[in-house]
Amino acid sequence: ISEVRGKSATTVAFDFGRITLDARNVLYLFGAPGQERFWFLWDRLFSGTLGAVVLVDTRRIDDSWYAIDRLEHHGTPFIVACNDFGGSAHTPAQIREALDLDPQVPLLDCDARSRESSKRVLITLVEHLKTVYASESALRAPELAL
Repeated sequence: ISEVRGKSATTVAFDFGRITLDARNVLYLFGAPGQERFWFLWDRLFSGTLGAVVLVDTRRIDDSWYAIDRLEHHGTPFIVACNDFGGSAHTPAQIREALDLDPQVPLLDCDARSRESSKRVLITLVEHLKTVYASESALRAPELAL
């Protein structure tokens, strides 16, 4: 699916941000461009990553495959945020099917230009990571008791 007409600008560098959640928790944000010429950097970027947001442009769903593949390869938990540019022509079920997402991967709509919407995406990521890592910890607990 490709519905971007007349796109004349592109990302040429990585983005970085830092958000202090509280005295013990800091969220470091790295934005990686989706163009194929940057893919060679992604494996390094994912090393040590606790979780990720795959920001999907629903006009170009196929462009999200590589990011999802690499995250799954590394075993990195992730959520999918569909960036809404005036209304998606696809339902969440269609997007989930097109991306072949596991049912436990959160999928939500967002507007990356909106502070509140972006905040909701990051909160969803942190909540998802808490769930994933709590489940993994519970699974390892019997091993620790031996």
